[in-house]
Amino acid sequence: MSNACNPSDLLPGADCAELILHLARVAQSGAAAGELTPAQWTALRYFARANRFSRTPSAFSQFHATTRGTASQTVKSLVALGLLSRQANASDGRSALFEVTEAGQARLQDDPLAELAAVLADLPADLRTSFATALQRATAALARKRATPMFGNCRDCGHCEEGARDAYCHCTQSGLMAAEMGQLCVDFRPLPQRSEG
Repeated sequence: MSNACNPSDLLPGADCAELILHLARVAQSGAAAGELTPAQWTALRYFARANRFSRTPSAFSQFHATTRGTASQTVKSLVALGLLSRQANASDGRSALFEVTEAGQARLQDDPLAELAAVLADLPADLRTSFATALQRATAALARKRATPMFGNCRDCGHCEEGARDAYCHCTQSGLMAAEMGQLCVDFRPLPQRSEG
């Protein structure tokens, strides 16, 4: 009798989990030597996509599932490279907000994740939609199990109330601009699931 592991003996979903992790490693391996680390790329992408309430090291640490100290060091390294700039947080004097600089925007043009994005964009639309839905559900379920924040955008958030011309966030008690509706938010709350049928 062989002790070899049969792929069909894996826990349900384990093969998918391994594929997702492998895909992430392959995508991140595209960075040239001397370029940014995977954590720095993740931070640069995050700050480029985060809304004005979420551009803090603390919010990034939650997004990246790391400690505040590690996140802070990653952010400091990007500031030192001139890819992020630090600004005082007018609503909270204890923290700072970070913006992607012009140099940071230019660096994002060489993002190694662009190749993965292009590969995914080439998938048939129905498959891409199903894949995105499955990943969103898995992310939400894991966030609930681990009691961690689930990031999303205002357009899909239970805190957001959209009017004909404007939108309002009940969590931050702020008006939202159209450009902010698709940005990442640390205060995201998923809309209730609608029952099918």
